[in-house]
Amino acid sequence: MKLSEVFTAIAGPDAPVEFVAYDGSKAGTPGSEVRLEVRSERAIELIMSHPGQVGLARAYVAGEVEINGDIVRMCELLSDFDPSSISWADRARIAKEFAPYLLKRQKPPPEEKQLKGRRHSKGRDAEAIAHHYDVSNEFYRMVLGPSMAYTCAVFPNENSTLEEAQEEKFDLVCRKLDLKTGDRLLDVGCGWGGMVMHAVKNYGVTAIGVTLSKSQADWGQQAIIDAGLSDRAEIRFLDYRDVPEGDFDAISSIGLTEHIGKSNYPAYFSFLKSKVKPEGRLLNHSITRFNDKQKVYYRNSFINRYIFPDGELTGPARILKDMTGEDWEVHHHENIRIHYAMTLKCWRDNLEANWDAAVAEVGERKARVWRLYMAVAEYGFRRNVIQLHQFLATNTDHEGNSGMPLRPDFSKK
Repeated sequence: MKLSEVFTAIAGPDAPVEFVAYDGSKAGTPGSEVRLEVRSERAIELIMSHPGQVGLARAYVAGEVEINGDIVRMCELLSDFDPSSISWADRARIAKEFAPYLLKRQKPPPEEKQLKGRRHSKGRDAEAIAHHYDVSNEFYRMVLGPSMAYTCAVFPNENSTLEEAQEEKFDLVCRKLDLKTGDRLLDVGCGWGGMVMHAVKNYGVTAIGVTLSKSQADWGQQAIIDAGLSDRAEIRFLDYRDVPEGDFDAISSIGLTEHIGKSNYPAYFSFLKSKVKPEGRLLNHSITRFNDKQKVYYRNSFINRYIFPDGELTGPARILKDMTGEDWEVHHHENIRIHYAMTLKCWRDNLEANWDAAVAEVGERKARVWRLYMAVAEYGFRRNVIQLHQFLATNTDHEGNSGMPLRPDFSKK
C-alpha cells in the first residue's frame, strides 16, 4: 500500500496540500502553498510508536516529516478533515499495513518530559516549570524580543509592534489593578520580571515577583539591578505558596493558572486572597478552553508531553466559579484570545528570522519543537479552540466595601 493511498484515504482525494512520500508516491494538490513530506520509513515507525499527535510530533521533531510552508496554513487547509469519514474498508487496510510497526517499541525522545512524584507537589511543579522555562534565556530573547514577556500581548491596533503590545499588556494590568505610588504588588509566576519592572517604573509601587524557573529569576533580578530598581523590586526563585509576606495592595497572576491544575484552583485563589488587604485587587490572566464540554486526555497530548507537563486548561466558567467560591468578588472579565494569536505570530516570525542562531543555541530538535508548538497554539487561538481571559476581582470586606468606582475606566488617562 503506497503512502499516497493512506494520505488520500485520510485527507480525501482533493486534499488542498501537496503530499510527497519516500516511496515515490504523491497525492493532494501539486503546487499547493503547503507541501507535506514523509522522508523515510523511520517516520512511519515514529508515528506508529504513539498513534496520534504525539507520534506525528515525534516524526516532525526528528526531521523525518517535513512541512514546507506555514504550519498554521496547513492546519487551516486541512481543518475540514473529519476522521469519521474514513471508510471501514480503508481503516482495515491501513491497520493491516501498519500493524507490524506497532510491535516495534520506541523509547520516548528526550524532548518528552516524564514527571515523577505526586502531581502538583512543589517538587514536581518545579521540575515541570524547569523543563519548559529553563531552556536558554538567549533562545527566549530571540523568540520573545526585548520585552522577554512570554504571555499574551494586547495590541492597541493591528499595526502595533510586539513590543508596543507587550507594554500595553503590562500597563492594562496595572490600570485594572489601579496601582498607585506606594502600593505593594505581588506578581506570581512573574517570568523574567516584565510586569514587576513596568509597575515599579511607571506606577511607583514596590513589587515582589516569584517564579519556579531559576533561569528566569536570575535574569530578572539582574535586569532589576541594571535598571537601578533593586530598592523597590525583587524577583525570587520561589514557589508562590512559600511567599511569607502579606498585606499586599494588589496581586497579578499572568499565565500561572494554567500550571496549577483545576483541582487546586480553590486552594490557589484562597491563598492569594490571604495575601491582600481588604479591598485589594487580583488580576488573573490565563489561557482557557472554549468550554468544559471537551474531553481532554492531557497525558497523551503533544502539548503535555513536549511543552507544559502537567499543564491543564479549563473553561472560563470554572475559573469564575472557583474565584467566587473563595469569596473573591469579580467585577470585570474579558476574553482577548485573538491578541494571543497575534502574539504567537510575532513569536513565530522572530523564531524564523533567528532560525540558525536558535538552532545553534538549543539544537535543531528543540527548535523544531518550538516551531510546531507555536504554530499549533496560534491555530488554536484563531479557531477559538483556546482563549485568553482576564478576571479582575477584589477582596471585598464584610461590609461590602470593594474599593471599586461606580463605573471603572481602564483606558489610559
